[in-house]
Amino acid sequence: MRHKEGLMHGFLALRTLEGKSLADGEMTQIAEGNRVTSHLIFRFKDGSLYDDKAIFSQSGSFRLLNDHLIERGPSFKQPMETSIDASTDTITVHYKDRGDGEKVIRRQLKLPPDLANGMLLTLVKHIQPSLPQTTVSQLATTPKPRLVKLVILPQGEESLSSGSTEHKAMHYVVKVKIGGVAGLLAPILGKQPPDMQVWVLSGEAPAFVKLEGPLYNGGPIWRVQLAAPATIP
Repeated sequence: MRHKEGLMHGFLALRTLEGKSLADGEMTQIAEGNRVTSHLIFRFKDGSLYDDKAIFSQSGSFRLLNDHLIERGPSFKQPMETSIDASTDTITVHYKDRGDGEKVIRRQLKLPPDLANGMLLTLVKHIQPSLPQTTVSQLATTPKPRLVKLVILPQGEESLSSGSTEHKAMHYVVKVKIGGVAGLLAPILGKQPPDMQVWVLSGEAPAFVKLEGPLYNGGPIWRVQLAAPATIP
């Protein structure tokens, strides 16, 4: 943890890699002592909703306490609602099975202290670029949730501009590592998740710039970027 997280309110745009606008996004963050609530929302043009609210502590390191994720609407292959309670190692998944209506799965799973659900855009700001790699855990949100590893690899700095001002951004590649036999078979069966690309503004105050990757398990590669709010007349 390079610094403590605090109050934040930002606007995001979700697009295809070709530039087609898919959703308007908003990210807020509120800190109360060592407890931080981060809320990321994407409202899609087709009426779909991506709503991820994570609560984590920050006392020397970040630790997820709760995460509640809603993926609803036609933009998602498998609409779901997933809740993680790290204090009780409880995962609850609501989803609709074709022809069978809504199903609910509750599962006890020993959750590691480095669980990063709902926190990736925060964590990448705190990575030391000098480290060859950083590894955290993630619960893959599927009707049958499983733990995977995210391996974050620095790729070097790249230039970006804001108006006439030049800046540098650190480029990271995030690889998903699936454990066990499933991990060995995933590339062969075409089920290996694609890499994510993340850019973070360099300097004393790192900030998220851009992400390219799937928003949900098995989803297409989309682009998330900073956006400006509507112009005030």
